[in-house]
Amino acid sequence: MFEWLTHFWYHLHNTEGLKETIQMGGIALLFLIIFTETGLLVGFFLPGDSLLVTAGVLSATNGDRVALFDPWTLCFFLIIAAVLGNQTGWWLGNKYGHRVMERPDGWLVKKKHIQEAHEYFTKGGAFSIVLTRYIPILRTFVPFVAGMGEMPYTQFFRWNVLGGILWISSLIWIGHFIGGTPLADKLHKVILIVIVVSFIPLIWKIGKRFLTSRAKGTKS
Repeated sequence: MFEWLTHFWYHLHNTEGLKETIQMGGIALLFLIIFTETGLLVGFFLPGDSLLVTAGVLSATNGDRVALFDPWTLCFFLIIAAVLGNQTGWWLGNKYGHRVMERPDGWLVKKKHIQEAHEYFTKGGAFSIVLTRYIPILRTFVPFVAGMGEMPYTQFFRWNVLGGILWISSLIWIGHFIGGTPLADKLHKVILIVIVVSFIPLIWKIGKRFLTSRAKGTKS
């Protein structure tokens, strides 16, 4: 079991492995991964951004390579997966959120992740549901926090749908257009750029927190 998980982890975090995984599992596997990352707390480690860009690349014809997916079909099903995932996260937070916070940290899920998401959600309000779609880890925990904070279901649903459409469509179509160019042969570099850009908000937040605490320490 552990060997299988290690193999799966390697495939999801390796460009060629990611391609093989997508080609083998198709839209059904993509749907499951996006749903798990956006809806279940244990899915925070899944590489949603790089997965979507790679799937987008494989939806384009380039030379001898035939498109594996229709990009519109891909967007349709994965938007549904992203919306259902976040709604599940909201429901879990609404029903079990406070119980989770009362328990010790688990192997994967840490209370610090939930606390960081709560801080981001408190500052950003409802629009943070859209923004955090583009931020790894936070996109998994913010729906849970919104449910735990008893954000109205219909209000959350509206922002959830908007965020799901923007996130899925933008990354798949970026990948699709790259897939028809010579850049498709340098997919590992493209994905690296996507990963770096997606982590900029977190790096900014950590840097800001460090400078603030340092300034307070200097004053005291």
